[in-house]
Amino acid sequence: MGEFECVQMTRKFKGDGIDTYALKPINLKFKTGDFVSVIGPSGSGKSTLLSLLGTLDVPTSGTLSYDGHELSRLNAKELADFRFEKVGFIFQQFHLIPTLTAVENVMAPLFGRKVDYDKKERALSLLARVGLREKAESLPSQLSGGQQQRVAVARALIHEPEWLLADEPTGNLDSETGEVIFELLRELNEEKGCGVICVTHDPSIAERADVQVRMKDGAVVEVIDTRVMGHA
Repeated sequence: MGEFECVQMTRKFKGDGIDTYALKPINLKFKTGDFVSVIGPSGSGKSTLLSLLGTLDVPTSGTLSYDGHELSRLNAKELADFRFEKVGFIFQQFHLIPTLTAVENVMAPLFGRKVDYDKKERALSLLARVGLREKAESLPSQLSGGQQQRVAVARALIHEPEWLLADEPTGNLDSETGEVIFELLRELNEEKGCGVICVTHDPSIAERADVQVRMKDGAVVEVIDTRVMGHA
């Protein structure tokens, strides 16, 4: 299990001859097994931070390291392997493949990969873990939004990542279904020791994380460790 560390990490975008900082210099450490919420208004840099941590994007300056290894030094194949071995993604929009069944969607990250276990067996066990074993052969169009998100959680776990990066995972769900997804993430965090970094607009989810990272205008304005404060 590894740790992310950002040192003076920035992300700048150019447009109309103007440089805009989506992220101002960030100094953060995400420790093994932490459940972290990242909260702040729209445009505060939350999703940009998540994209950088997941190596879907690269910093403009500063460094991002994992277990002391600077990720910017990796080539494209090494980055793909890093994502496969270390990171699982969960998105607000689910991003399921409409022509694949639930079990096939869960298996999708393994397509083209050689692994030493039965892909379908693991996918079915994960669907059972998220309460959807009986929906294994259903297409996304036959599932509710909450069920689709649970399939997406199972898909993110298929390769047993060390971190789950979740971008507004409850944003398209009603509050009751959103609570089910949050509890599922919390259980996975506690049972498997899987770190979770969850971007959210929902204060009730944010305040139950081990660590709250509050952002505004591309900067981290506060980091609260609720365990130190005795709230958790």
